[in-house]
Amino acid sequence: MHSKFLKIGLLCSSVFFTSITTAQSTDSAKTKAKTAFQTSTGWMPQIDVRSDIAIVYGVNGNPSDHDSSSSFLNRVKSWREKGYTTHFMTGIAWGSYQDYFLGNWDGKSHLNEGQVEQSGDTIWHGENVPYIVPNKSFLNYMKTAIIEKVIDAGISSIYLEEPEFWTRAGYSSQFKKEWEDHYGFAWQPQHQSPESTWLSNKLKYQLYYNAIDEVSKYAKSYGKEKGLNVKVYIPTHSLINYSAWNIVSPEASLASLEGIDGYIAQVWTGTSRTPNYFNGNLKERTFENAFLEYGSMVSMTAPTNRKIFFLTDPIEDRNQSWEDYKKNYQATFIAKLLYPGNANYEVMPWPERIYTRPYSVAGTDKKILIPKPYSTQMQIMVNTLNDIQVSENKVSGDQGIAVAMSNSLMFQTFPNHDGYEDPNFSNFYGQTFPLLKRGIPVRTVHLENLGYKPSLQDKKVLILSYSNMKPNNPEEHQNLAKWVKNGGVLIYAAADNDPYQNVEEWWNTGDFNYKKPIEHLTDLLNIEYPEENQVYEAGKGKVYFIKQNPKDFVMKESGDEAFLNTINTAYAEVNNGQKLQYKNNFELVRGAYELIATLDESVSKEPVVTKGSYIDLFDPELPVLSEKITKPGEQSYLYNINSVEDKNKPQVLASASRIYDEAISAKSYSFVSKSPLDTNNSMRILLPQQPKSVLINNKPLDRSPNTNQEFDKDSKTLLLQFENDPRGVQVSIKW
Repeated sequence: MHSKFLKIGLLCSSVFFTSITTAQSTDSAKTKAKTAFQTSTGWMPQIDVRSDIAIVYGVNGNPSDHDSSSSFLNRVKSWREKGYTTHFMTGIAWGSYQDYFLGNWDGKSHLNEGQVEQSGDTIWHGENVPYIVPNKSFLNYMKTAIIEKVIDAGISSIYLEEPEFWTRAGYSSQFKKEWEDHYGFAWQPQHQSPESTWLSNKLKYQLYYNAIDEVSKYAKSYGKEKGLNVKVYIPTHSLINYSAWNIVSPEASLASLEGIDGYIAQVWTGTSRTPNYFNGNLKERTFENAFLEYGSMVSMTAPTNRKIFFLTDPIEDRNQSWEDYKKNYQATFIAKLLYPGNANYEVMPWPERIYTRPYSVAGTDKKILIPKPYSTQMQIMVNTLNDIQVSENKVSGDQGIAVAMSNSLMFQTFPNHDGYEDPNFSNFYGQTFPLLKRGIPVRTVHLENLGYKPSLQDKKVLILSYSNMKPNNPEEHQNLAKWVKNGGVLIYAAADNDPYQNVEEWWNTGDFNYKKPIEHLTDLLNIEYPEENQVYEAGKGKVYFIKQNPKDFVMKESGDEAFLNTINTAYAEVNNGQKLQYKNNFELVRGAYELIATLDESVSKEPVVTKGSYIDLFDPELPVLSEKITKPGEQSYLYNINSVEDKNKPQVLASASRIYDEAISAKSYSFVSKSPLDTNNSMRILLPQQPKSVLINNKPLDRSPNTNQEFDKDSKTLLLQFENDPRGVQVSIKW
């Protein structure tokens, strides 16, 4: 995970591999591991997060490390000895590969293989580490110097992070060579024409598609030789973010590769706070953006049954205030939980930077370590992820509306060709924000996955535009046509006046001779391509044409009225005559957990009022509330005490720690609590009746420093607070 704004230095270190005595069977035993974090350091008491998986980063550490002195094997061993399943992550486009770039690996310098801008400048990820143009030499290095050694260490889950090629790159001698090898004709500078831009970005996509395919297959093959069933995952930003940040990556296509087992959805404050337009106003909309980002990752993976971990980060790369980190963390956290079909999470990256490194506060010369109340709140939230499960409940709001996406969104990300531009990725947000801001949980569908039945089976209305992307092949149109003829409603919104309509592609070569790609779809549907707004019947379904680019719906004040009117009409036809129900919020119940997000810039400024008996999981004091008010622009995370089935069974309902070794008798309850050192614990414990005694490590509370207890008679819950210890704090309660 990285920031496009950050330039960081690197230190080179060497790793000597020896055998690990700790058996890898410890890892394979935890078949239901659902939470993880990534770290480049060995175990430290201050970062003992107590998730299921410790993903150890890099054989030479993380490129941003200032101390990579601990060997990879020692780091792995240190986490295994603390009971963690250990996985491995490394960059596939950059990493601590100075031994490769500086020539220590094969005696040749490879610094000239980096991604290069038009100015001739290399795009660096750090000192002596460029973003790489993947080639045979680099892939051989990845396979022999990285993959083999990791598998030799007994690790069977490998994460190849961020296969990224910047769209502004494409001018290096290495890329020119790859161009000529791939296309069979001379390289063309991408700024020269829309055609050159399209070809350049398609090649960048293909290079990393091939790289991931080759390395993942090799990992599985080599693992099989060693008796290991190796799994390969891709930690990646969303297609939305890559398109907005002008980066090319294989994204959706990877889910169909036999060597790929899943993804980490790298969505966090840094990606989601990217400004975008709505109602003519450009600003940050973190919750809404995160909701769409996680959704695009779901649509990319769910139809293919690949596993996915949702990531959030309590801080971000850019210096802000701790209050800013907290506000945006809550927004992204709720956004990911509003997808009830997933319950696997990377709870944080780099706990070492969160817990142990003072952060510069934006606008000041101060450096402040994470405040204790925030670390407590964060740990409460993180520990709920160990408990929360997949739910069949749906987020509130009208269901069945989706927006089509494609990898080709990344191929058109050029500032301006022939006067055509798409500022701030507005053609995408023009299709989604008008609905999302009115409480409609709009989904996304990847064109690449239309061949998988689940992609469209629950969709009633599909919104499609070729203003910022293009279909990848005729089969995608065949799948769309079949869906429409079987009763689906398609809304096509585009003026079809962008210069990429005319690039040399499948729709205007070979057996096809269409001026615009949409004309191929209209032929399959036996309808005319109209020059103005039109509605057609096609089989049992309908097609609505809006001859306008979606960016107009959000870049102009009230620009979405006609778009919404069309969607309302279309939706009523497949919803028994009922139009969309607008609201200013999203709500979801997942077991005992209740999630609320109230939207600003929406149809109402009224807050959402939730009544009952709840623990506020965003408050480090874990108060019990009879009423929670969630104002516009805010989110809430609540534990419903009334949902507990057996209220006579003592149990920890919420805690800034993970609970082990529970023991229950008729008059007592005991357990061990573990969480990072130098943090404070708050926990809310359900008890049959008010306790008579509470012991911390066999000492009464009045003899234990920095402890507190408070019993709430109405909810029969005990608030207990003390200092955390990763070795374990023994809690014994009697009544």
